[in-house]
Amino acid sequence: MQRQEFVQQLWLDYIHTHPDIGALRLWPLSAEAEYLTLVTLNYGPFSATALAGNLAHMGYRPMGHFAMADKGLLVHLLAPSDGSSWLVLAELQMGTLSKAPREALEALVRQSHPQDCKGHNLLCRGRPWPMPSWPLYQQLQYAHPLAAWLAVMGPRLHHVGYDCGQLGEPLTALDQQLKDVGMPSLSGQQNGVFAVSSLLDHRFYPTAAQKMVFGEGDEHRLCLGGLALVQKHVEDDHERVAEVLLPHHTRCVMA
Repeated sequence: MQRQEFVQQLWLDYIHTHPDIGALRLWPLSAEAEYLTLVTLNYGPFSATALAGNLAHMGYRPMGHFAMADKGLLVHLLAPSDGSSWLVLAELQMGTLSKAPREALEALVRQSHPQDCKGHNLLCRGRPWPMPSWPLYQQLQYAHPLAAWLAVMGPRLHHVGYDCGQLGEPLTALDQQLKDVGMPSLSGQQNGVFAVSSLLDHRFYPTAAQKMVFGEGDEHRLCLGGLALVQKHVEDDHERVAEVLLPHHTRCVMA
């Protein structure tokens, strides 16, 4: 698989999952996201280590590793070999979960079909394991919201981030336009995955809640991702927004 095809599949899966984002017409359809936030877990073929070879084959090179112990995450920042969207691969460390939810999530993941555990498109083919029951989802939600998100969604694109400087409009204007179409932002620098650097203004816009059918037939509505807008406090041409997205104090020096 080539990078362009990979990104196209990610995007098609994303707008299929979030049709309200696919319907937005606040900026040109040709506008490219600054970064794509993917969420996975450190288990078997879904781990960042296992995915690294395929991503490198598509021209993504590692630009930094970030540890967020309070969120149980390792975040891998990857740059493409051209000027297209960067990848922010957030890997949930299952060892940070307490025993009961960790074993429950592992049991769910082990039910993945072997054909869904190989190939280049692990991150854009949907959930590879069965849908959890509603009680299991609630157990995981209490333990760690991203564990619950992964149980329902699988390793996947969680949200895209756009650089307002590239869109040609200030964050305040775009923020109001999104409010006007019924997508208000969350307060603070949160996006449901990782903390964002104080060097940026950041807004995260959850998508509309969707009806999900759980493993025992229960139906519940969940919000399963969104989109982000980011803007530098001081505009310059020296660094991409993606390069300063994550807080500097979380950066790891890898031996």
